[in-house]
Amino acid sequence: MNVIVVGVGFLGSGLAERLSRQGFEVTVVDRDRAALDALSPSFTGKKVCGVGFDRSVLEEAGIMRTSALVSCMGSDEANIVVAHVARSMFRVPRVIARLHDLSKAETYRRLDIQTISPNDWGISRICELLTYQQLDGVYDIGSGDVRLVRADIPALLDGSTVRELTAIGEVQIIGISRNNETFIPTQGTVLANGDIIYAAVTSSASRKFKQMLGIGE
Repeated sequence: MNVIVVGVGFLGSGLAERLSRQGFEVTVVDRDRAALDALSPSFTGKKVCGVGFDRSVLEEAGIMRTSALVSCMGSDEANIVVAHVARSMFRVPRVIARLHDLSKAETYRRLDIQTISPNDWGISRICELLTYQQLDGVYDIGSGDVRLVRADIPALLDGSTVRELTAIGEVQIIGISRNNETFIPTQGTVLANGDIIYAAVTSSASRKFKQMLGIGE
């Protein structure tokens, strides 16, 4: 997975270095060259010096091919601009923004942007959100008996079809995000490692769907 981290303060640098160690392709963006140079020697990713919400800077960082972007600068306003640009202009499938002022959470939610609070557990939580072991609930339908959930397709299911992840009356794949584009699949659509799938799942079939994806309890 390709990930862009905008802002390399305590949270951003720790996240970038951890993802790099885990084998992700990571690009960090910060306007402060000294902050980029202060990253650990073990960091193997790309460094881009510039303003995180500048389109040309994001393009240099490879946003056209990235799977996820995390904006964790010190300003909520800057983070929401970066996240909104990534989501609306570049159609990045997964966008996460650091949130300082909890009163702004509703604004992020309306823009379909996941948020993370600046706590010590933030780095671990973001890593969970970026990996397929995490099955994310997106929306409860009606009384909550049916949920819209999002998950990544692991390498083990590369080449399988939507039909293999369908259980009539329980699990229905309704959308796939691939290469920054989202489409409605057919039963014969072939899945690829790195796809993000959206599925309608009954509450009683949640465990079954996790087993289909190879996600442990």
